[in-house]
Amino acid sequence: MIIYNVTVNIDDSAHDQWLKWIKNHIPQVLATGKFKEAKLTKVLVEEEMGGQTYSIQYRAHSREALDAYYKEDADRLRVDGTKLFADKMLSFRTELQVVDEYSVDIK
Repeated sequence: MIIYNVTVNIDDSAHDQWLKWIKNHIPQVLATGKFKEAKLTKVLVEEEMGGQTYSIQYRAHSREALDAYYKEDADRLRVDGTKLFADKMLSFRTELQVVDEYSVDIK
């Protein structure tokens, strides 16, 4: 399992607009068919640079699906965010491979 992780620091002045935008953007990424789910999480560490930081984790169907996303969809889907929040947003992307998963059944 491959997780495509996008970490974003958004300036406080654009935060509310960005949060509304990202909640609309995530379903667009999922609509590509390359991912089976996504999680939007807030990073709870205060950044020295200010702003607020989020992580969006997309679970890819496969390595091939993620590669197809890069080739067919990524550039097109990144354009709006770049235009709207260019100097208010800093982002980076990482790929994570799930090695094992654990859970607890609480009864």
